[in-house]
Amino acid sequence: MEQVLAVYAEPDDPAYPVVCFDERPCFLIGEERAPLPMQPGQVQKEHSADTRHGSCALLAAIEPLTGRRIAVVTPQRTMQEDTEFCQHLAAAYPDAVTIRLVQDNLNTHHPRAFDAHLPAADAFALAQRFTFIYTPKGARWLNMIECEFAVISRQCLNRRIPTIEQLRTQILTLLEERSAKQVTIHWQFSIEKARTTMNRHYRTVNPANEKYQKT
Repeated sequence: MEQVLAVYAEPDDPAYPVVCFDERPCFLIGEERAPLPMQPGQVQKEHSADTRHGSCALLAAIEPLTGRRIAVVTPQRTMQEDTEFCQHLAAAYPDAVTIRLVQDNLNTHHPRAFDAHLPAADAFALAQRFTFIYTPKGARWLNMIECEFAVISRQCLNRRIPTIEQLRTQILTLLEERSAKQVTIHWQFSIEKARTTMNRHYRTVNPANEKYQKT
């Protein structure tokens, strides 16, 4: 946790960008009956019944200090999609010495995904573009892309979208608008706050950490 928080506390450095990455499932839901259109003084009304059209995956990354966003919507989420997305990220930061990629411990989030889908030389070269920083298990909330997913859920996924094409258009349009506006994330949870607010866990590891407890 402190490794992630230490990286978040650093100033923006284009040579060492901090990029937060994750994916989330999106369900394709259509209307069983056409909704009643809006009328003066009345909102649009939807029938409670819907139709299910499967699911797809949103893979997204954000550079919190600049507001840059990169995303794709794919039919599935496997090591191949993860590899292709990392190739996309590497191409988006051609001048970076290394891309510090914050992600969770999902089995696809590993350089072995590159080895499985690229020739050895290409897989090695792609892995060298990244420094992988993993959030602790059960602490995905430490990944700032979760803040962006919350916005996408409120502004885009709170309605019925029946096809992957429509969902892709709506999500990518939203993220392009937010990138153009350079909407950044102001992260306030620091190492110092972690050591005080989570002090009982620190004391479990080492009783000497009691000195960080709030008085």
